[in-house]
Amino acid sequence: MPETTSEFTSPNLSVLIPADKIRERIREMGQQIASDYAGRRPELICVLKGAMIFLSDLARAIDLNLTFDYIAVSSYGKEKSSSGEVKIVKDLDEPLQGRDIILVEDILDTGLTLSYLVNSFKARGATSIKIATLLNKPERRKVEVHADYIGFDIPDEFVVGYGLDYAERYRNLPYIGVVKG
Repeated sequence: MPETTSEFTSPNLSVLIPADKIRERIREMGQQIASDYAGRRPELICVLKGAMIFLSDLARAIDLNLTFDYIAVSSYGKEKSSSGEVKIVKDLDEPLQGRDIILVEDILDTGLTLSYLVNSFKARGATSIKIATLLNKPERRKVEVHADYIGFDIPDEFVVGYGLDYAERYRNLPYIGVVKG
């Protein structure tokens, strides 16, 4: 019988950031956010689908009363690089007027998506908007976007795991991995 390889041990992946380092960094980010927003009630807005796992862990690391909302945008489709066109696939459920927003994203890459969302949220009347991203790829930036909370700066590699995917695969990996080839 041929030996099978699971997605977790695939020879097509190499570990870039192990699960324990991710957990520790998210704990630190949560403490910083709780300190920065002490006495306030921020709303975490998750950019679906990639940031859902990050949002879950980050929210549990923030010792504050929070609310959540979700937005889905598309700029990649099933490709490895952004098309540059941002399309809202699922909009927010609640208005943003007068709210303190923390936009939770899996990866800050070209900056096109987050720039679009920040501008949209400002136009909708958010009181403040900060960005929390698990991963930051500064080498790929096309539009200047400032992230207030950054998990890790990473090189210009195509990464998956911990919510990030390639053609809807690898999201459930507990680590950040690099797709080889």
